[in-house]
Amino acid sequence: MRNRSNSGVRLDYYQRLLNKTILKYQNPVTGLLPASEENSHAWVRDNVYAVLSVWALALAYRKTADLDEDRAKAYELEQSVVKLMRGLLRCMMSQVEKLERFKHTQHVNDSLHAKYCSKTGKTVVGDQAWGHLQIDATSLYILSLAQMTASGLQIIFTLDEVSFVQNLIFYIETAYRTPDYGIWERGDKTNHGLPELNSSSIGMAKAALEAINELDLFGARGGPLSVVHVLPDEAQQCQAILLSMLPRESNSKEIDAALLTVISFPAFAVDDGEKVEETRDSIVTKLEGKYGFCRFLRDGYKTAREDPNRLHYEPWELQVFERIECQWPMFFALFVLDGLFNGREEQVKKYSEKLDSVMIKTDEGIHLLPELYAVHKEMVEQEYKTPNSQKREAIGRLPHRWGQSLYIISKLVQEGFLSPGELDPLNRRLVSEPKPDIVVQVVILAEDEFIQSKLWEHGIKVQTMEEVRPLQVFPASVLTQIYSLLGRNKKMGLTGRPKNEIGLLATSKLYTYRDQILAFIPQTADEHQFYLPKDTLLKLDMFANDVGFLSSYWGSLGRPLLIFPVSTNLNYLDVGHNPPGALIGTIKKLQSGYIAGTRVHLGNLADFVTTSCITKLSFLRDPSHSEEVKHFVGDIFNRIPDTRPRLLSSSRIKTRPRSHSKSSVHGIVRRSRSIQVDPAQAKDREQSGGVPIPTTSAHGRSHDVEFPIQRPHSPNLHLKGSLHPLHYSHQSPCSSSSPQLFHFFHQGTKQESIINVDELVEQLNNTEVLHEQADIIHYLYLHKGPDWEITIDGKKCYIKELLVELYEKAGHWKHWGLVRHTAGLLKKRVEELALAATDLLVRQKQLSVGLPPDRERVIMRPLPPDELAKIIFDACGEDLSTASLTQELLIYLAMFIRTEPKLFNEMLRLRVGLIIQVMASELARTLKCTGDEASEHLMNLSPFEMKTLLHHILSGKEFVISTGYIHTCVPGPAGDLRGVGVSRWTTDSETDEHTNVEDECRLSVSTKKVGEEATEFARLSRKPHAKMQKSIHHIDPNDLEKDDEGVESDRQGQWLRRRRLDGALNRVPVGFYPRVWKVLKMCHGLVIEGQHLPHSLTREMTPGEFKFALHVEMVLNRIPQPEYRQLMVEALMVLTLLTENDNSKLSFSTLIYVDKIVQTANAIYLKDQKIPSDVMEHSKGAAGISLHFYDTAPSGRFGTMSYLCRALATILPIPVDKDANVDCAVS
Repeated sequence: MRNRSNSGVRLDYYQRLLNKTILKYQNPVTGLLPASEENSHAWVRDNVYAVLSVWALALAYRKTADLDEDRAKAYELEQSVVKLMRGLLRCMMSQVEKLERFKHTQHVNDSLHAKYCSKTGKTVVGDQAWGHLQIDATSLYILSLAQMTASGLQIIFTLDEVSFVQNLIFYIETAYRTPDYGIWERGDKTNHGLPELNSSSIGMAKAALEAINELDLFGARGGPLSVVHVLPDEAQQCQAILLSMLPRESNSKEIDAALLTVISFPAFAVDDGEKVEETRDSIVTKLEGKYGFCRFLRDGYKTAREDPNRLHYEPWELQVFERIECQWPMFFALFVLDGLFNGREEQVKKYSEKLDSVMIKTDEGIHLLPELYAVHKEMVEQEYKTPNSQKREAIGRLPHRWGQSLYIISKLVQEGFLSPGELDPLNRRLVSEPKPDIVVQVVILAEDEFIQSKLWEHGIKVQTMEEVRPLQVFPASVLTQIYSLLGRNKKMGLTGRPKNEIGLLATSKLYTYRDQILAFIPQTADEHQFYLPKDTLLKLDMFANDVGFLSSYWGSLGRPLLIFPVSTNLNYLDVGHNPPGALIGTIKKLQSGYIAGTRVHLGNLADFVTTSCITKLSFLRDPSHSEEVKHFVGDIFNRIPDTRPRLLSSSRIKTRPRSHSKSSVHGIVRRSRSIQVDPAQAKDREQSGGVPIPTTSAHGRSHDVEFPIQRPHSPNLHLKGSLHPLHYSHQSPCSSSSPQLFHFFHQGTKQESIINVDELVEQLNNTEVLHEQADIIHYLYLHKGPDWEITIDGKKCYIKELLVELYEKAGHWKHWGLVRHTAGLLKKRVEELALAATDLLVRQKQLSVGLPPDRERVIMRPLPPDELAKIIFDACGEDLSTASLTQELLIYLAMFIRTEPKLFNEMLRLRVGLIIQVMASELARTLKCTGDEASEHLMNLSPFEMKTLLHHILSGKEFVISTGYIHTCVPGPAGDLRGVGVSRWTTDSETDEHTNVEDECRLSVSTKKVGEEATEFARLSRKPHAKMQKSIHHIDPNDLEKDDEGVESDRQGQWLRRRRLDGALNRVPVGFYPRVWKVLKMCHGLVIEGQHLPHSLTREMTPGEFKFALHVEMVLNRIPQPEYRQLMVEALMVLTLLTENDNSKLSFSTLIYVDKIVQTANAIYLKDQKIPSDVMEHSKGAAGISLHFYDTAPSGRFGTMSYLCRALATILPIPVDKDANVDCAVS
């Protein structure tokens, strides 16, 4: 007979405890647990947490069983778990239609319900009567299902159920961009029904996706069709967003105790140890109390000051709940489990004692954990004065089953009945363990033998697509179509995975289908419709980024495999059909074993089969697929490659002399651009008149569609000189503007209205110059529409066909200004546009496109691609080149925020329109040219150079712009990725020797060397600034004529430039927004340019709350001039310094007008400097502030901060002396 004094007695005690507190309430029909005896509602989340203790006790009995009685108890408990999990599955399967809709809409009304009737399994409230969208609850179910299945339980019985679980994965995989109501079902903490992005939901979804991937839901008895598949890129996206948000929970909650379930048991979702510690410490510091943890700051739930007659709170009353938030003891149990999983004995001891102190013991000796502890209403005032000083009373449910379950689990592990690993059979707890270095396998594939031979001439041996057989290589779009069959089930009305793009992690695997091995080319290497891949340097740069991405985020078994195709589409070849030097240089680096600091292994595809990660496409064998689906799969693998005829001939043609007659629409493309270095010029441009973009053609058809790149039925080209580059003399684009061009540039539409269209068509027939063709086609497109029929060389065609041909020609000859313009006319949308915007938005960055104040459009949430593109085109108006550039910059910004998130520190809103304006301003400064010339230069930068320039502006690095002539007939040597163009550089003297028309000016952006910082940058920045702002001449015109003066004169214009950059980027000092909150708390409000920040915001929001930062940013963004905005930020910083150094003595009973402080500081500055009135008038900048003041350093006795302090002293009641000098720590 067993000795009842050992483990068996304790297990029997916990079984009795479990029966009396949890299992006695389980419904015998549905298996669900009601909220209470009076409330039959069964919450998904509460049920899963409650049943975890039943599962844990079953594992303990199974482990220690030495009698049949113990084995019987283990089986009984296991079946209770299966009953409940299948009951929840049945409830969710009854809403399969909502699941199918949600995959495509992510709308709150299409979400699965958060609670069901425990008696019938049916819904209990309407779609809009509750905050049902709770991704963390569904994710917790999937995570627990995976862990329980891995422990030996079989919960899923049929393939139909497998299909449903597979679609549940599609339901949660967009968690990183889907605002929901979160773990507390409230969304925004005001409880007004506003969903928000929650870290706890994202983390739980990430854990569920990783846990269930490649899991057989039938356990040991399963086969290929019962395996669940997860694309790794979805989990990686959740991880990236989660790390960017922690320790913040959401916009309205700066911290939440629920994050403990994400960083520890049960999710273990965070693999960054430092981020785990930071989040844990933040929870303890801000939320811990004597009776438990507050859920979040200013949580009014069941407090003495909460109005029980309404669910929502008024924003102003949230401050009433501060310091009296209810404390939840179940988090003590979670901290005990956290200590047990991490081996922290002191933490386990500390919170075990706290947990025991808050347990309530019944007459039967049963320990119950209450839901929460609240301050009695009579003790509220004392608690306000001294937090955690008053005795609290237990209220709410007793026991709280969720917390009771966690208590039982912690006791089972603490007493040694279970080890942490037995509760985590999938080893989620090891996610933060260090991983070995990743070696990225790279395969270079030539499209045909011609490319192969050209690479062999440089000593590079590669295989062709044909030579890798029997292995098959497909573009990523094929994998997208294959995975669209995953989870498809006609019987249940499930259509499978939405056709979202496949990410890099998924294409870096090998796949098996029957006896075939399949490899896939990454999405970035596919032939896109947008123009970015036309730039070889950008494509190579993106390839290097992909290698680095794989080394950082690869988590699958085996090594990642990256395929880089080299095709014959002339983007990889120069005019002599030779591979560009940058491509050769990149391959040489790959051969060395390292690129961009990452270990790589270059080889043949067949060599990597044994070392790569291989996934079986087992779902393609599903017999439930119809014959139509089977044919669809066959078509994918047997498709013939696209043999669309090339637009441009690869053979040279004899060049013809350029016609010197001017077109009557000369320069119309340039006139359509709206980029201005000085925002004040924008109004002048608007008044000068412009050509409106038509919305319908002559036939009534809408033009707001994207024209596909398709050739006309005739293989012959319509435009002359298909290989004839623009014949300009050897001068930069900015200097090529002839007097005639300048004349037309400043004319309105009056002359264009009397242009003879027949003459234009005749000129189009005769000209071979690309820009002349562009001007004519642009005019015809605007006035006749894309479907207007025209005859070129006796052949009829449509304007849109000419536009497509012009786009291809401009792309071939790398005339990026024309490429961007024609892409805008064709309404082209970059494929990754929505994904790029989402990457920025979910990292708590707002976006705006267009120029402030009239055309700026703010984007605050993820949008569908077409809707996002429409907003961009509407914001840019007639300037279609800028519409294309805006899309391009969004792609680069998304690339940077993924790889270098520190570039975006202290930046809440990315204003793309202002960034474009600043980029043009920087070019004008560096190249010493006018604003119009600078905008032309900007548009003609290659995509790679555009990306480089943007990176320099974001990082604050100084840079130089090099100009030179490039001869496109000369093959380039092996070069570095930081080179420019696709061919070698020549000097001016070398260029003079050539008479071919292929010579052209190019610009190169590069980082300035350290030794040049003190002199060269300042010398370059001085003159252009004087040219743009002529008032600077009034300081001392002689200083601007000397290039080798001292350091003092060399600094001219630097601070004005710095303020413009920081203002355009919306960059603020570290800790700026919490400091402004303190300022707001001591006064009645702040007024900035007529916009009011009321004191009541401090009652609604906490200092670290993201919503408060957005409110401040919204007010600052009403200021259109970036340099003036930055002075406002500096004035606010002076106010914050005042509050931090006054020891809480100052308080102002009036509004503080921040713009008045700036204006007063400017007046004091002008008085001190004794600047003559005529110079003062000429030197006025934005908002009437002197350019000299803008160009003054912040620090020092005569710095802007000093003058702002003095201005503050004259406006606010602060002690000062007779000369308005402030005697305080701030000054």
